[in-house]
Amino acid sequence: MRLAVVGVTGLVGTVMNQVLEEMNLPITEYIPVASEKSVGKKIQYAGKEYTIVGMQEAVNMAPDVAIFSAGGSVSLEWAPKFAEVGTTVVDNSSAWRMDPTKVLCVPEINASTLTKADKIIANPNCSTIQMVLALSQLHKALGIKRLVVSTYQSFTGTGAKAVAQYEAERDGKPLEKSAMAYHYQIYENCIPQCDVFLDNGYTKEEMKLVHETKKILGDDQIAVTATAVRVPVNGGHSECVNVEFEKPYELDQIFDLLNHTPGVIVKDNPSTFDYPMPLYARHKNEVFVGRIRRDESQANTLNMWIVADNLRKGAATNAVQIVKYLQDNHLLG
Repeated sequence: MRLAVVGVTGLVGTVMNQVLEEMNLPITEYIPVASEKSVGKKIQYAGKEYTIVGMQEAVNMAPDVAIFSAGGSVSLEWAPKFAEVGTTVVDNSSAWRMDPTKVLCVPEINASTLTKADKIIANPNCSTIQMVLALSQLHKALGIKRLVVSTYQSFTGTGAKAVAQYEAERDGKPLEKSAMAYHYQIYENCIPQCDVFLDNGYTKEEMKLVHETKKILGDDQIAVTATAVRVPVNGGHSECVNVEFEKPYELDQIFDLLNHTPGVIVKDNPSTFDYPMPLYARHKNEVFVGRIRRDESQANTLNMWIVADNLRKGAATNAVQIVKYLQDNHLLG
C-alpha cells in the first residue's frame, strides 16, 4: 500500500504518523505531504527519514490512499485531484461530511457500506465520533428519540495556534491579539463557543453534532440539540449526553450493550470513583463511557458521560481505521 499523509506537519498529522506506526499497516511507500513552506524539509517516520513533498507532486505519484488533515479549503481543491488519479482519499476536514454522495465513516458503525467506488471518504467531527460510537448499539436496540449534548472540548481540537495560546497564558508570557486562537483567554477559563456562530444562534460545531449524528446513525428523525464548550484541557473531549429512547430499558441492558460495542470501554463504578476523564483517555484509541444512570425526571431517558482523545479516535485513529478496513477488504486501487 502506497500511502500519503497530507498535512503531515500539523497537530493531527503528527498523531496520524504515530497511529500509523502503532497499527503497523503494510505500507510499501510512505509519502509525507504539506504546504509549500514545508516542502523539502525532512520528517521521521518508522525510523526512517523522508522528504516532504508538495500537493501536485503527491498527486503525480498517485498513491493508493491519501489521508487528508489540512483543512476544508485544501480538501475541496485537492481531494478530487487525488481521486481522479485513482487515489482513495480519507478526509479529516468538514469539506465532504454532509455531501450525500460521500460516506461519513465511523468504521465500527458503517464501514460495511464502503465500496471501491468511494474515492473520497469523510472522517466525522471529533466530538461526533465519540458520541455516535457510544450510542450506536443503544440506538439499534432501543431507538434514540432525542439527544441533549453538552461538550467539554480540549483546546487541542482547535490546532497548534490554540496550544501555543494556552501555553503562553499558562507561562505568563505576553501574547499579541493576532497570535490568539480565541477571543478570550483559555487558560483557567471555559469558552462557550466552538467554531463560528451561525444565523440560528448555534455554533458550527454544535450543528455538526446535529447533522453528522443523523447521517452516521442513518436516522433523520433523531432530535439533537447541543452546547459546545472549549475548556483548558490538553487533550481529550468530554461529553454529557442525555438520551431519550423510544423504548423502555433496564440499566443492566444498557451496560450489556455498551460492553459489546466495539471500540467502547465502560468505566463506571461510583464506589471506587471509577469514571472516564480526559487525563485517563489521553493517548488511547478507545471511547470511554461512565456515569451511566437513569434520568429520573423523564421516562425512557438516560444520562451518560463520554470521553475520548480527540486527536486519536476523534481524528487520526478513526482515519487510520478506515484505511485498514479498505486494505483488509481489498477496496483500494
